[in-house]
Amino acid sequence: MRLTIIGAMASIVGACASIGRPEGGPRDETPPEFVKSNPMPGSTNIDRNRIDIIFNENIKLEDVSNKLVVSPAQKQNPSINSNGRRVTIELRDSLKPNTTYTLDFSDAIRDLNEGNILDGFAMDFATGNTIDSLSVSGMVFEARTLEPAQGMVVGVYSNLSDTAVKTLPLERVAKTNQYGQFTIRNLKPGNYHIFAIDDRNHDWHWDRSENVAFADFTISPVVEEMAVTDTLRSQAGEDSIVTRQAWHYLPDDVLLTWFNENYKPQYLRDYERTDRRRVTFKFGAAMDSLPEIVVANGPLQGRRLRDLSVIEAREGLDSIVYWLRDTVLVNQDSLMVAAHYLKTDSLDELSMTTDTLKLFVKGLRRNKEKKKKNEDADTVAPPVTLLEFKALTSSQQELNLPVTFEAGQPVAEIDSLGWRLEIAVDTLWNRVDGVKLERDSANIRRFNLAVPWREGERYRFTADSLSVVSIYGEWIKDFKHEFSVKKSEDYGNISFSFPDIGEFPDSVDFIVELLGKNDQPVQVQKVADGEVTFRFVDPGAYYARAYVDANRNGQWDTGSLAGKIQPEEVYYYNKKLNLRKNWDIDQEWTLLALPVDEQKPNDIKKNKPKTRDKDRQRQSGDEDNEEGEFDDNYYDDQGAWGNGSQYNNAGRNSRRSSGGGGRLGLRNSRDRM
Repeated sequence: MRLTIIGAMASIVGACASIGRPEGGPRDETPPEFVKSNPMPGSTNIDRNRIDIIFNENIKLEDVSNKLVVSPAQKQNPSINSNGRRVTIELRDSLKPNTTYTLDFSDAIRDLNEGNILDGFAMDFATGNTIDSLSVSGMVFEARTLEPAQGMVVGVYSNLSDTAVKTLPLERVAKTNQYGQFTIRNLKPGNYHIFAIDDRNHDWHWDRSENVAFADFTISPVVEEMAVTDTLRSQAGEDSIVTRQAWHYLPDDVLLTWFNENYKPQYLRDYERTDRRRVTFKFGAAMDSLPEIVVANGPLQGRRLRDLSVIEAREGLDSIVYWLRDTVLVNQDSLMVAAHYLKTDSLDELSMTTDTLKLFVKGLRRNKEKKKKNEDADTVAPPVTLLEFKALTSSQQELNLPVTFEAGQPVAEIDSLGWRLEIAVDTLWNRVDGVKLERDSANIRRFNLAVPWREGERYRFTADSLSVVSIYGEWIKDFKHEFSVKKSEDYGNISFSFPDIGEFPDSVDFIVELLGKNDQPVQVQKVADGEVTFRFVDPGAYYARAYVDANRNGQWDTGSLAGKIQPEEVYYYNKKLNLRKNWDIDQEWTLLALPVDEQKPNDIKKNKPKTRDKDRQRQSGDEDNEEGEFDDNYYDDQGAWGNGSQYNNAGRNSRRSSGGGGRLGLRNSRDRM
């Protein structure tokens, strides 16, 4: 009987749930709304470390330990808890007297059910009699790729010393949201230097290996009174115009582009004797010259290793391979060397140091045991070791590029009589005369065969076994590489013209990079006479990036905080280029037409905001206001909390028109009721 009653009750409950469940209806896309807090926003003479905030619905916090920023910066991380509609923050540092405190949640607060983001929510209170109320807003991007900087610390110093950012904690701080936007709130009147850092060790100042951005001008926050006109819509659908008083907080368009100085301490990172013939040294940073490596034991003690080797070095000399040529060294089981090189000391200065290193052949003992075992079983002549030789290019040869070959060891000589290039004519192979196999200037083991290829033809490169011999006397086996050359109609061309390039100084060059889907260059060209053309481009999807080559060295240069040098300016073409076979694309690219945050196509952005289309419409001001609601960035009349930097209109000036620092004019103003 009991089971029957429970079953019946379950049926009734199920039926009630079915009847009462709403079907359809609009999706909730409204973020949580602030109701009250203790202390209330804008309160003064506060002496409590606990802050309770109540919202109109249940909320959840996303990555709040990283996104919440308390200003002034706290030495100890605050304790943060949420329960239902309540968020509780416990400040663990002692409160400073006569100080305005700001709690900036960025985009950490969302409603529990739909995940709608309350972006830029912040509140303040003061331990003294007054609230500091000025603010600075802007955006932070990566200088090289114009990626929005998410979660980067932005702060100011009233101490205008050049060393402040290296030694002192930032005085007032904020963090960028998912769009790279920031607002530093509750500033006193005065002059400030502004910085953005990624602050990996949480010490609230810049360390030399950290990413950094700076404005090379002084920030002086001000507020201006202004009248704002709003359109209100009644329940009957009628619009009415109202004018209200607001305050315009400036500057609100600071653009910071972060870079890394690529500082690396110099030290001997690794060393090894890969085999008897090869010794490798790896250093922590690039060098201007080779280290001095001297043999420290054996018959050749005191001799320089460079004089006994063929050197294979990577550009920058941070990786150096010594191919030992002297047979005495090659046969020496244990090799000791004295390495003299510049090393970064405790004062961050380069000083000469000497390390004595022991270099043992890898697997030597194991190889000896294996050899002895084989000798006990039978006496067999060792196998002949052949020199590895391969083509690095495929069987489909690019019309405009050479064929490249690579040997496994440095090559002593290539006998021109032992190799040949042939072209297929019907069923025959005819020799191509007048071609050269030349060493690659960047790699001693590579060789290039540069030929004016005939479109669509088949070629064959062959080399006899003794035609390529290494410095150790090893030779290749008979080698053959057959390939077909592409036709010009297999490619397309992409051209750009730059109508506003005359607005830049004549003393700079412009470099344009044609990018693939991974945001990496596939071709690079310098602009000449306001135009650039990329030829022999394979069909596919492409993008483009340009940068100002201020020092005309043909490469993008990062910035220097110590030298007060900004990174070279970067611009993106804002559209995807779909290239087909045998097509030409000609585009006009006005570099200064769009603000920074609208240039890079979303397809290749890595830091994409996690918002729905509706959210983006709301932030761009495309959506009508609900009845009786102002689109006022959620600021109350004290400016105590709000939605931070909401940018609506385009506009941009370069550093050239902003007094020499930071590209301003990103967006228009934000206002407070």
